[in-house]
Amino acid sequence: MITKSISLAPPYEKAGLNSEGLSPTLTCIIHDSQPERKYPALIAIPGGSYEHCSKREGEPCAARWYSYGYNGFVLDYSCVNKPFPTALLELCAAVGYIKSHADELCCDGRVILCGFSAGGHLAASLGVHFGKYQELFKENIRPDGMVLCYPVITAGKYTHPLSAQKIAPTDELRKLASLEDHVSADVCPTFIWHCADDNIVPVENSLMFASALSGSHVPFELHIFPKGGHGIAMCDITTIKDGNERYLNPTAAQWFALALDWAERILK
Repeated sequence: MITKSISLAPPYEKAGLNSEGLSPTLTCIIHDSQPERKYPALIAIPGGSYEHCSKREGEPCAARWYSYGYNGFVLDYSCVNKPFPTALLELCAAVGYIKSHADELCCDGRVILCGFSAGGHLAASLGVHFGKYQELFKENIRPDGMVLCYPVITAGKYTHPLSAQKIAPTDELRKLASLEDHVSADVCPTFIWHCADDNIVPVENSLMFASALSGSHVPFELHIFPKGGHGIAMCDITTIKDGNERYLNPTAAQWFALALDWAERILK
């Protein structure tokens, strides 16, 4: 195993954004170089209402995918009063870096995103908007697949108000941040899971996005678990919070095995 942290340098100025004080990083958990084998990459994108990056939804996720034959990465992106598309440019830079340094990172050039809550919104933002920002990057920034875990999708009726306020303070930005309205046939295959009783990010977010994917004939897989609420991450002892057994959910914990099977099928 090789672990290291990479500083990212997105082209903020080209997008009309102020870069002062921004220092996004990409933490790597990668396999030792083997000339005969390269690994697909999985970028874990933590949630945190665009206020912070949740530790529970970062390294534990990347490490789990690593243990099943992926190179794991965690994106620590800019939050707090950093409007759209600040964090999106940072994710673009992360995907571009992995694809352009594939040999060095022992990767095969394919990148899957795994985003939780607000991180799911960030992942899906790249999924639907990559074409809008591709010209700012030399590298290909289109992801090869997305795993969206109880994602924020809309800035409309069913939004998570705090997330929307942080990145979309204007009507124009709210339109860009309502991802269900920007799905096209170019969106990559997508896996989505959510809990029906989520009272923080309503399950309608996932249902709306799945409906939009279906309407554009994008391959997707959707799992709605009956109970679990929000923020349950890996749903097992590795991501329990404050000893609260709500975060131990064997039923919802099936999401990882289901996502792993889905990823192996789309990457064949």
